[in-house]
Amino acid sequence: MSRIAPAFARAKAERRPALIAYVCGGDPSLEASARVVPRLSEAGADLIEVGIPFSDPIADGPTIQAAAQRALEGGTTPGSVIDLVSSLRQQGLETPLLLMTYLNPILSLGLESFFRRAAQAEVDGILVPDLPLGEEAPVKLAASRHQLDLVLFASPTTSPDRMAKIARETQGFLYFLSVTGVTGARGALPPELPAQLAAARAASRAPVAVGFGISTPEQARALAPHTDAIVVGSALVAELHRAGGDPGGPAELVRRLATALRGSA
Repeated sequence: MSRIAPAFARAKAERRPALIAYVCGGDPSLEASARVVPRLSEAGADLIEVGIPFSDPIADGPTIQAAAQRALEGGTTPGSVIDLVSSLRQQGLETPLLLMTYLNPILSLGLESFFRRAAQAEVDGILVPDLPLGEEAPVKLAASRHQLDLVLFASPTTSPDRMAKIARETQGFLYFLSVTGVTGARGALPPELPAQLAAARAASRAPVAVGFGISTPEQARALAPHTDAIVVGSALVAELHRAGGDPGGPAELVRRLATALRGSA
């Protein structure tokens, strides 16, 4: 069984949202990623997304684009990121791990081969931001065949009818974008976001996670009553880059975020 549902259940039992952390695999190196992922788990991340670097990451802002470029220049490939997850599992890491990727890296390995290797590595789920709704069936079928959850996205501009379909089709959780546009830390989040999250949660039987733009404990605490999970990515990537690959800075940010969410109960 996927580790995703139990992680959300534990957070719900503690009357707090889950905390989902993002790292770009291979930035600044695969060895650094292997060190930072367990530290984020120890610091309080309930789930961790590991990004597969891609040369044209259309959903990502400058921070994650730069991280992906550094990882690619260091020789990181889709296969090596999957191998990273496998190594983390062999070391005993039980935190749910998801791959954030685009269609091209999946197809470069071949649909069946990608999901077979991901399942063998004990990946729990996959997020593909450039996968069009209505064309997700082959990817979802391959993911389901190998018991991986395919997480779908919704945004502030998603119509009610489209939201209902996304809510029916998503697995693991529904990823709601706090803003239209790309990833990146923001000083303030839209005032209408709580109402948008309420509509998404009403439509979805799966938990709803909110991401894009969340970077501080204060933002996380403010959103806590309105969501089932908070996703933090660019702020962690930036902190890791500032620290030259030392996991201490990102781990401390996760600890502060986790403390803020626990305090929201």
